[in-house]
Amino acid sequence: MLNIIEGKISRALKIVIYGSEGIGKSTLASRFPDPLIIDTEGGTAHMDVRRIQKPASWAELLNDVAEVAKTDGICKTLVIDTADWAEQLCIDYVCQQYKQKSIEGFGYGKGYTYLGEEFSRMISNLDAVIASGKHVVVTAHAKMRKFEQPDEMGAYDRWEMKLSRQVAPLLKEWADMLLFMNYKTYVIETENNTHKAKGGKRVIYTTHNPCWDAKNRHDLPEEMEASFDSIAHLFENEPKRVAPIDTVHELMERDGITEAEICEVACQRKKADEGLTQLSELDASLITDWVIKYWPQIVEAVKQNRVY
Repeated sequence: MLNIIEGKISRALKIVIYGSEGIGKSTLASRFPDPLIIDTEGGTAHMDVRRIQKPASWAELLNDVAEVAKTDGICKTLVIDTADWAEQLCIDYVCQQYKQKSIEGFGYGKGYTYLGEEFSRMISNLDAVIASGKHVVVTAHAKMRKFEQPDEMGAYDRWEMKLSRQVAPLLKEWADMLLFMNYKTYVIETENNTHKAKGGKRVIYTTHNPCWDAKNRHDLPEEMEASFDSIAHLFENEPKRVAPIDTVHELMERDGITEAEICEVACQRKKADEGLTQLSELDASLITDWVIKYWPQIVEAVKQNRVY
């Protein structure tokens, strides 16, 4: 039987904020409701915030996120500051697992494939935090890249997250809001008819532009002041806990996985008796501790089943 849900679903928000170094990403993130920061790079030492000690390894970072998801009342917003330092922990882990000196040492881009698969575990853990009714904010540094479209003449500079081409799309797709912080410079004409830059106001861009990545699902203005006040209205209502099965439905839609395929994997892994056809027949704890927690591995198992 189809599980049909009508209307809007009130849940916690998934937000990614990126921008150049020193523009105020961490400061903005610290203004979110009751934040708890996992400071992967040690950049919040000068800030009066609640933080989890800098994780020494990828496994420690995953455990920290999982613990926040399980702990009621620990915070209202989990902040990962920053994604690019988290990615480096992930790279170190992948290289250790496969006994390689660097991510380039795998050859043919295979190391980056492993990196994307492993980072998906972080995304699953963040989904568990969302399901527990806590907002998630992930910050990232920005980098400028020369971009050239195949069907256009010339190239132009474009701002992107300072992440690999395997990890950046995972965060962009996951987020409800991808916010780009930058300095808006005004060009004025002087008395001798020359032009010079003036100002440098910090702004947030919320929609896609050829020169940067951005998106939002809340009808925000294309450009806003770089202040939490610009988005404070989105947090007026307390987010509700999302039933674990609803989180799974979101994951299924995102990755194109059907309920029958998950049930098949559950039977193969002895998580359920043969003949399982509906996830609602699984124990609720199994949905949380297996389906959501190990979602990347389940997706990979589904793909393998499709091959055969």
